[in-house]
Amino acid sequence: MGVVLLVLVLIALPFFFQYIQNRRGALLNDWVLNYLPAYDVSIPIFAIIWGIAGLTVFRAFRNPAMLLTLLWSYVLVTLTRMITITTVALDPPADLIELVDPISNSFYGAEFVTRDLFFSGHTSTVFLMYLCLRKRNDKALALIGTILVGIMLLVQHVHYTVDVLAAPLGTYIVYLLGKKIAGYQPNE
Repeated sequence: MGVVLLVLVLIALPFFFQYIQNRRGALLNDWVLNYLPAYDVSIPIFAIIWGIAGLTVFRAFRNPAMLLTLLWSYVLVTLTRMITITTVALDPPADLIELVDPISNSFYGAEFVTRDLFFSGHTSTVFLMYLCLRKRNDKALALIGTILVGIMLLVQHVHYTVDVLAAPLGTYIVYLLGKKIAGYQPNE
């Protein structure tokens, strides 16, 4: 069921992103971004995300409980983001530099999406991997990765500060539900 939902969500994403990209939203006055010069840090952002994703998938395929928790939590995080992005319409920050990743961008459709803001999907994805990983060193690596990705998203002016700060909180709440659906037991 989780795999079917994941496939349906991935199929729906380009249409969703096209919809949100064609609407207007609020432009926030973000004092952090106002003082932070914009730089393109796409390569380090995606090196961290895909590196931690590779580690997480490797670990998850060796632990079925972790795999199911990751699957359900990711589906729920994505659906939650679709709801929050729809209800909190924002225009992109000033001086935004396009985030370039050929793998992730394939889910976004033909054009670069700039209005998928509240809350940050990049930050939430790495934080979700942190929550799902079991080994202490893996968790430390993913937590450091979450912090670095969040900072670099701000450096690139891809997200507002509130988008990045809200991502771990929203992700944690949804992760708890994902664990429950997956039937995760801490001793597994």
